[in-house]
Amino acid sequence: MKDIEIKFQNTLTRKKEVFEPLSPPRVTMYACGVTAYDESHLGHARAAVVFDVLFRFLKFLGFEVIYVRNYTDIDDKIIKRAYEVGVSPKELAERYIKSYDEDMKALKVLRPTYEPKATEHIPQIIALIETLIKKGFAYVADGDVYFSVEKFPEYGKLSGRNLEELKAGARIAVSEKKRHPLDFALWKAEKPGEPSWDSPWGRGRPGWHIECSAMAMYYLGETIDIHGGGLDLIFPHHENEIAQSEAATGKPFVRYWLHNGMVTVGREKMSKSLGNFVTIKQMLSRHHPEAIRLFLLSMHYRSPLDYTEKVVSDHEKALEGLYETLYLIEKLRPSSEKAPENQQKNLAKISETIKNFENDFISALADDLNTARAIGSLFSLEKALNNLLKLCARKVAEDHLKLAKKGKTLATKLAGSLLGILEESPEAFIERKRSQALLAKGLDRDEIERLIKEREEARKAKNFEKADAIRDDLAQKGIIIRDTPWGTFWTVEHEASS
Repeated sequence: MKDIEIKFQNTLTRKKEVFEPLSPPRVTMYACGVTAYDESHLGHARAAVVFDVLFRFLKFLGFEVIYVRNYTDIDDKIIKRAYEVGVSPKELAERYIKSYDEDMKALKVLRPTYEPKATEHIPQIIALIETLIKKGFAYVADGDVYFSVEKFPEYGKLSGRNLEELKAGARIAVSEKKRHPLDFALWKAEKPGEPSWDSPWGRGRPGWHIECSAMAMYYLGETIDIHGGGLDLIFPHHENEIAQSEAATGKPFVRYWLHNGMVTVGREKMSKSLGNFVTIKQMLSRHHPEAIRLFLLSMHYRSPLDYTEKVVSDHEKALEGLYETLYLIEKLRPSSEKAPENQQKNLAKISETIKNFENDFISALADDLNTARAIGSLFSLEKALNNLLKLCARKVAEDHLKLAKKGKTLATKLAGSLLGILEESPEAFIERKRSQALLAKGLDRDEIERLIKEREEARKAKNFEKADAIRDDLAQKGIIIRDTPWGTFWTVEHEASS
């Protein structure tokens, strides 16, 4: 499927461009990972899930993707937090890397090809700094090493600001060691009690920006196809990555820059510094991981995504609806060869939706990874399949069954392999959700199933008064009944979310 034209909005050129890998079918891709000093929140989850979908999509199309997502395991924040809680920076970083890995596994995020840690690549970082000094782009000042932004004429090309504007708006503390206020540290001289490594300039540790350049080029080469990260990383992190990488090699560092929008709370960026964040573990304790993925992918990746519990709960209900449709399709059994003539027009419309689904879904993702549009086509397919189930209310023809199975197969194949949802058995999903909801409400499953069976017997005996009374009793308990030609389907009502 590599002949499909893929387009990405390239942050560097500010244009939507056709994606052409440097060495097809190989695609090299780097995404900035977490700084491991605390539990990861929903904003980190969005970046991880967005680039997970991109990774899945490129592999689905037949590309050989080498995907690197790093861990920052040495940094000012890590050192500060480690001393606050009384552990070593290494111990703190390893604790939160392990926690992040658990979150990613729970969210069904595929493991990248490589997950390097900065502290395991000190030789590569030092070698890159040495190259920059040798070429005149960096200078040593009392054991620190700084990149000289004035030596790199294209500085500011990613963020779209020139050096004078950046200098005028700089809120960066000017060190006496710096020649220009925007010069940034490549190497920081050792301070008492801080982790440090030997270097040609004395013991110290790497600056944040140089870590990503060194690791990206070590695993992917001097020019990489795709570099991703949050919008908040454009300046200074990615701007500095470009400067130091291109100064060192004389080659373009990244061909396509992709940046995801922020998760917001009341339109304000979710962040630890503002204290308005919800951790991934908190989300997983309240919601199915696929519901979280569905929420995170519900807007185009470059758009902001506003978080409320109600919105995530609404996506959970939508996910349950998808699984219910697939569950009912599994219950279909043919009772005649051909659908009646009066159904053929409706069947043709349903057939057309199912036939177009794969193309619509893939085209949406090929158009700058438009997951919102892809999800829209999935819900259109669900609507068509539910209309098909209504047609099956009296007799299930082979025509119905073939269409239903085709739609179910396409939904699970595409949504499962590309979006990371609908990966579970519909029956297992439904049964687990029922058990969890009954437990939360303190209801006895045997009692509920006894009442449902009693109601079914009353309906068979045409005792509709008794059947309706049992239905009302179940409704009072929060049990929603749906009568189908294949038996009673029941769910447990959601608690209202704020």
